Amino acid sequence: MLRALTTKYIGDRGERIAAKYLRRKGYKIVCRNFRSAHGEIDLVAASRDCLVFVEVKTRKDDEAHFARYGLPCEAVDKTKQRHILYTARIFLEKHPTDKALRFDVVEVFLGDNARVNHIENAFGQ
Repeated sequence: MLRALTTKYIGDRGERIAAKYLRRKGYKIVCRNFRSAHGEIDLVAASRDCLVFVEVKTRKDDEAHFARYGLPCEAVDKTKQRHILYTARIFLEKHPTDKALRFDVVEVFLGDNARVNHIENAFGQ
């Protein structure tokens, strides 16, 4: 049980860091943790011309952790992408938009100082 709480805490912290990072870049956070029967979208953000569905992946920033679990973006495999795409369609049924759509991954590396890697257009529709 403690491991699950720790994992949730790390994930939640990563999402807060990612949202703060995106706001600093000029994005507006439209929605957090949008859920459907097939998955969840961590963040939905809007820029001037684009609605962005963001998957946030958080890892400890150390080589041993990468060796064991891989880079955060590697966890967004084809199956995860399908779930995100499906959930995005449900979001759009409820919240239609004329903006272009984009699917990004934000990697958050936790260590003494958190660092962020924003991968725009990480996968397609």
